[in-house]
Amino acid sequence: MHLTLHHPQSPCSPAPLPSDLPFSAVIVHDEARIARLASRLAKTPSSRPTSLRKSTGGAHLGDSQATSVPLAPGASVGVGNYVTQLGLGTPATSYAMVVDTGSSLTWLQCSPCVVSCHRQAGPLYNPRASTTYAAVPCSAPQCGELQAATLNPSACSASGVCIYQATYGDSSFSLGYLSRDTVSFGSGRFPGFYYGCGQDNEGLFGRSAGLIGLARNKLSLLYQLAPSLGDSFSYCLPTSASPGYLSIGSYTPAEYSYTPMVSSSLDASLYFVSLASMSVAGSPLAVSPSEYGSLATIIDSGTVITRLPTAVYTALSKALGAAMGGAPRAPAYSILDTCFKGQVSKLRVPAVDMAFAGGATLKLAPGNVLIDVDESTTCLAFAATDSTAIIGNTQQQTFSVVYDVAQSRIGFAAGGCS
Repeated sequence: MHLTLHHPQSPCSPAPLPSDLPFSAVIVHDEARIARLASRLAKTPSSRPTSLRKSTGGAHLGDSQATSVPLAPGASVGVGNYVTQLGLGTPATSYAMVVDTGSSLTWLQCSPCVVSCHRQAGPLYNPRASTTYAAVPCSAPQCGELQAATLNPSACSASGVCIYQATYGDSSFSLGYLSRDTVSFGSGRFPGFYYGCGQDNEGLFGRSAGLIGLARNKLSLLYQLAPSLGDSFSYCLPTSASPGYLSIGSYTPAEYSYTPMVSSSLDASLYFVSLASMSVAGSPLAVSPSEYGSLATIIDSGTVITRLPTAVYTALSKALGAAMGGAPRAPAYSILDTCFKGQVSKLRVPAVDMAFAGGATLKLAPGNVLIDVDESTTCLAFAATDSTAIIGNTQQQTFSVVYDVAQSRIGFAAGGCS
């Protein structure tokens, strides 16, 4: 199953973010995602009540359906995610959906949207128009899986319908009814797909209809389609100038170099890897090899700026600055403290390599190393952390990345979007 994947600010995206969105907003939401991932691994959720009922007493599904449930922040969706099209229902209607490897549950906005819906491209999904739609009862085992999928407990309406809550670190959230319907991609149709039918959806989701979850959980899109397509997926995250792809199922193993998926007791649903070394202009960073493994490291499609252990980042910043050939420095931009005057396309950027356990290496192009934050400033697209290290999507752009869950490995191949 092969889908077109769009950069969040591509003019060709079916649900683009504003083209004039300042990069400072990207960083703010990136920081929210990082903070939530860190608290998620530390297992310290907070809670906030919400309900499937308008606070003004307006229209809703009826008192028999209304309930109040706790709401805890999850991993921020933010503005760094990529968008593809998903078909749902019979007859099928296509919806623009955010793709997220850090989330498990797939959900989209549903009419009658009893509390709140953000503005989306195209009409809301109407379950009454689908001949294959079914609400999921609280007694179904899938209702019990929601705790692991969303890190929030499920709830039950007075009429026995299972209620989900998917929550994100920037205070975005979706709340609604766990449902089942036929999902489709092109000519492929897969009946009995479990997802969230959102009735209260608030936050920064762009103009997308919802989110596709690809994490390691029984309710994720990957696991539900694995019996039909196989237990792997791959993608190429594109730049804003061209499309990429999301592919679920078989791939060509010989095209990739691999690193093992690292098992972690911190969170069984996220994808962990082991960063082994980095080099700038062919020279290894001046840092102890043990520093690379000092923090658990996640690979994530929704984080924009890669976070490195502080000692590794400091060595990278120093080495890059020395290798930039006297390029004029610019003031720090938010959390990005290694900045230069000009645009990345006009500067001589040294080669930077990221090597992983098992021998897989990302040989980063200039656009994977520096990121333009405004018309006159470009910055190193890495930052320091003392909590959770993350391989973000700037470094993954234009590479083909395969998540082979069946063989517990992640592969990289250059030139994936071409």
